[in-house]
Amino acid sequence: MIKLILGKLLRNFGRSHAYDITYMLEVNDIWPGAALRYLGLGAVSQMKGPVPEVWAGAALASTLDGDCGPCAQLIVEMAVKAGVSEAQIAACLARDLEAAGPAGLGFRFAEAAISGDIQADALRDEIRAVHGEKAVIACAYAAASGRAYPVMKRALGHGMACQKIALGDRQLAIVKMPA
Repeated sequence: MIKLILGKLLRNFGRSHAYDITYMLEVNDIWPGAALRYLGLGAVSQMKGPVPEVWAGAALASTLDGDCGPCAQLIVEMAVKAGVSEAQIAACLARDLEAAGPAGLGFRFAEAAISGDIQADALRDEIRAVHGEKAVIACAYAAASGRAYPVMKRALGHGMACQKIALGDRQLAIVKMPA
């Protein structure tokens, strides 16, 4: 019974976001308990907090770090739906993080947290000072969880590298972090 309910939820998610959920359906068919636990990740990764722009930047940076184009596209669409401006998202994709405003701040924080850069402390303090403690928590959750989806998809044989992201009527290239 749980397999049927989860399958319906997953298919609805896929339809509503125009997102290929094949890997999720495969997990559900093989191990419904694992699919159920996987859904819990969404509860963590979608904690946008009081400033969706800061969350969106952190979620996008983390997802791009995991290198999955469809996952990054999904984050971009969720960010736009949450009210984040296309200009801030486009600036993050171009790595013009100062121009990206609050989204750029979240993006820089997530990259620093993921890489273990000491700059994460100063960025966390800036987020806290400007947007509050809840925004820090939302960014921390996004930084930690955004990469999980690309890693899971790649591990299950469904990963697709980031190349271009559709934003409005444009196709934007992703500028990768310098090595």
